[in-house]
Amino acid sequence: MISRVAIVVLMALLGWVYKAIQPPPPMICGSPNGPPVTSPRIQLRDGRFLAYKEWGVPKENARYKLILCHAFDATKDFPLPVSQELVEELGIYMVSYDRAGYGESDPNSKRSVKSEALDVEELADNLHLGSKFYVMGASMGGYTAWGCLKYIPHRLAGVALVVPVVNYWWSSFPRELAKEAMKTVVPSERRTLLVAHYAPSLLYAWMTQKWFASAAAASRDPGIFSESDLKVLHRLLSSGSFIENKSRQQGIYESIHRDLRVMFGNWEFDPMNITNPFPQNEGSVHLWQGYHDRLVPVQLQRFLSEKLPWIRYHEVPDGGHMFMFADGFTDRIVKMLLIGEETSAM
Repeated sequence: MISRVAIVVLMALLGWVYKAIQPPPPMICGSPNGPPVTSPRIQLRDGRFLAYKEWGVPKENARYKLILCHAFDATKDFPLPVSQELVEELGIYMVSYDRAGYGESDPNSKRSVKSEALDVEELADNLHLGSKFYVMGASMGGYTAWGCLKYIPHRLAGVALVVPVVNYWWSSFPRELAKEAMKTVVPSERRTLLVAHYAPSLLYAWMTQKWFASAAAASRDPGIFSESDLKVLHRLLSSGSFIENKSRQQGIYESIHRDLRVMFGNWEFDPMNITNPFPQNEGSVHLWQGYHDRLVPVQLQRFLSEKLPWIRYHEVPDGGHMFMFADGFTDRIVKMLLIGEETSAM
């Protein structure tokens, strides 16, 4: 009798665990129960739809064409804070897009670093951006930029990686260096990275449980922001501008959870083994990092830049993770990428 009760309890427990780790199906934009489609979209070869938004000068008048890869828990609707004066002076056309599962772009259950890069290439082709274009990846959007450098280098005119998130398990990182760097990360964020890497099938359960704090970035824990970040945030909030964040409207799993799984999972390649895509200096790759960044340890970016001497490394001494939103800084990043010059600091 006791053994039968034990079996029933065990089966019930297993059923509860199985249910806890299974994410609900996404609410696809345009489906009967999903959010409405309000943005232009292209259809990819695999049938998925990718939503985009165009900025800057008209495409047909542009001298430079720049594809923007947004950060974690963001969408295409957050504008790049570049001045209109610089946009018009250089003739910059920009297109931002919702990465798979975010905003109004269909989820991709097979999302990978490679699929992200191929999405960029298809977007460029569908919008007729030409044989070469520029790419900028910010924060978590950095892995898309790394994917472009690996899988479509022949399509690139230049790349900017701005505070790109790193994977602590890239094979070229010395283990002790990676461990020490991870210790500097907020504990709740560190635990989430470990789950995403070692037990990705449990990530949904971990991110939705109520007993322990999970991802600090997803919960917007103030501890992830440096003093300079908080000043930037205060200025942005006091500006009075408001943009509705639709990043999670199709479900948290296919947006932010899938992002974590791809970023901190086992990559198909190590970025530190990528070869220079511009051996004749016909283009350039830039990596921008804030010294006080509490999400991306500066020591790992320094090591990476030393391994890839063809990357132009820019370290901002008083910058945190959000330094590009400080007055004038995005103009410096964009101008350096497009013409190899910086505007004066503001």
